[in-house]
Amino acid sequence: MKNASLILNGVLLVAVIVLFVLHFSSQKSNGGAMTGGSSGPSNLKIAYVNQDTVLKYYEYVKINADKLDAKVKSSYQQLENRQQSLQREVQQYRANVNTLTIGQAQAVEQDLQQKGQNLQMFEQQLSQEMADEQQRISNELYKKITDFLKTYSKEKGIEVILKLDRGSDVLYGGDSLDISKDVVKGLNDAWKIESTKTPKADTTKAKK
Repeated sequence: MKNASLILNGVLLVAVIVLFVLHFSSQKSNGGAMTGGSSGPSNLKIAYVNQDTVLKYYEYVKINADKLDAKVKSSYQQLENRQQSLQREVQQYRANVNTLTIGQAQAVEQDLQQKGQNLQMFEQQLSQEMADEQQRISNELYKKITDFLKTYSKEKGIEVILKLDRGSDVLYGGDSLDISKDVVKGLNDAWKIESTKTPKADTTKAKK
């Protein structure tokens, strides 16, 4: 969940920037410079999203966090199994080294060294796979939340959406500005529809 929290921090920050750009671009195209105070900052409709609420109740986050955790555990187990196997071979070699000829001992040592290098490569491969998976989830989460907030903000007439958590610059937000539950419901409704869709059969193959 820590990874998901870091991802959400970035997503909501970008969302705020996007909404600012959309708002002020719209003001510029509709009349140039703001005059008379009618479009001033005091008239901005602002809301906030509680990060903890989204992380706790957004099904996409929970499901993918569980999947990622399972992959990490599986990868760790694979790595641990290979490490233990190599350690057993090293111990066996040390126990029998006095019975081997110089040539045999050198051959075993070379084999163990190669297996050690292969183990390091395997560990790097697993690390890269986990990093790629985290990036994939980050990209998907970014798109899902920003796409939803763009549509939601237009429907509700909201021009700025802030993120509320202990690390944010928002020290207080009234309950009337909290749209967390509404946002989570919308995200989950969209995710429910998306997750129940069945892939269409591939009809692009040429018929003989």
